[in-house]
This record gives sequence, structure tokens and C-alpha cells, in this order.
Amino acid sequence: MKKSEIRFSIALDDQKVPEAISWSATDAGPDIHFAKAINISLWDRDEAGTMKIDLWTKDMPVDEMKHFYVDTIGAMAESVLTATNDSFMATKMRELCRQLMDHIEEEQRNQK
Repeated sequence: MKKSEIRFSIALDDQKVPEAISWSATDAGPDIHFAKAINISLWDRDEAGTMKIDLWTKDMPVDEMKHFYVDTIGAMAESVLTATNDSFMATKMRELCRQLMDHIEEEQRNQK
């Protein structure tokens, strides 16, 4: 059986706020990669529930954070379609992404 590992390293400031997030993976080569935010969800088999880890660095701008969440929902729409073949759920999630992007774009227009 092939085994893969993904490792995250979080550098915290004195107030325990993330300053840097790095990751490496056995299937991604030897390089260390950097991120401004991570969002990890796990389905706990014993609790039959979701465990989540959401972290972002101090230098993650709000507009990028909003795009990050819209991208995450869009990726989840593709995953739910692949995993369950539930096109209704996938379609609703994509519609939500479009509505959220409209909201973000309207905010950007109003800031100019």
C-alpha cells in the first residue's frame, strides 16, 4: 500500500496569531510551500462529525480571504458531484458562488 504524508507548519507570534504557514507533501516533491490560509475539514469516523481547522496569516487581506472561501465552496461543489453524483447540491453551491462573487464585485466597485 502506498502511503503519502502532508505536513503543515504554523509559525505563531507572541499572541499566538499565525505569521507564516508552510506545508510539504511526499507527493509534491521536496520543496516547502507557503500559504496565507488553510481550511481543513475532516470527517471523524468515531464521532460521525466534521472537525475543522481554519487558519490564516496576519498578511491575508480581507478581499483575498473572501475569494479563498468562494473558491473553497466551488471546489466543494465539484467534490460533492464527483463523490455523490448529486447535481442538485453541486448546482446550488455553484449558484451560491456566483451570488457571492457578485457581492464581492459590488463591494469592490463601491470602494473605488
